[in-house]
Amino acid sequence: MSAEEVMRAAAFASPGGPDVLQVMELPAPQAGPGQVRVRVRAAGVQPYDAAVRGGWVPAGVTGELPRIPGNEFAGVVDQVGEGVTGVSEGAEVLGFSLLNSYAEYIVVAASQVTSKPDGVPWEVAGALTAAVQTAELAVDGLAVGPDDTLLIHGAAGAVGTAAVQIALSRGATVIGTAREANHAYLRELGAIPVTYGAGLADRVRALAPGGVVDAALDGAGGEALDVSLELVERRPRILTLVEHAKADGLGIKVTQGERTAERLGRYAARYADGTLKFLIRRTYRLDEAADAHREIETGHGRGKIALLVG
Repeated sequence: MSAEEVMRAAAFASPGGPDVLQVMELPAPQAGPGQVRVRVRAAGVQPYDAAVRGGWVPAGVTGELPRIPGNEFAGVVDQVGEGVTGVSEGAEVLGFSLLNSYAEYIVVAASQVTSKPDGVPWEVAGALTAAVQTAELAVDGLAVGPDDTLLIHGAAGAVGTAAVQIALSRGATVIGTAREANHAYLRELGAIPVTYGAGLADRVRALAPGGVVDAALDGAGGEALDVSLELVERRPRILTLVEHAKADGLGIKVTQGERTAERLGRYAARYADGTLKFLIRRTYRLDEAADAHREIETGHGRGKIALLVG
């Protein structure tokens, strides 16, 4: 490939609100040793991306602006670097990165992709990794098992949807907070829905077997974390996805562990065989990335948003 090869990407030249995201022509990356290049078909959109766009720089990120958000993707391998085995050109894959997924091409280590099963739509494949990997790491961190009652705040979101199903598969009872409009959806997943707002702790106690909540996964912060602290006796059995700055002082957990292609592949296979439900609530084109960020920043809505790239 020519060094002058370019690609389209939704990127920003300076941090700011959603409007700073613009489609730009940028140099296309080339696969080096141990890497693959993927022609991206779809990319997930999540609060992480909005934080990057707003100026937060993830640990391990270097380089100058413009910067391309997005840390999950799916597409077709079109370059294979020296020393790569087990991945070939033309393979349909899904994977993860720190950044750079809102683009026509992305280069990652070959260990960061896994085969896309037949029957997994591109938009699902592109948006799957953050939800299922975060959810399993969180459920593992809380040591959720049979006879536990787990309270999940933000249960209708992408991570919540996955965490509900993972916890249920381990024998737990799951109570999920959500707006009334999402209660039927949570019941379909197998969770017991409960509405946010004043009196939440009492409503949860009334639903929990024996009135006891063993663990809580906080995907909302604020009042949700306060209610978790009130209901769960043991602080290490509370994990927050959002209130990271408070975790150490409160003695609660945040997610620990690394994303892996093996874990992603397991959940892609579960989606393909029908044992995992994963909802894409809306898709946007690459040139609508700013609109996708406006929606994600409302903090509402079930399931996941995806960008259709190519």
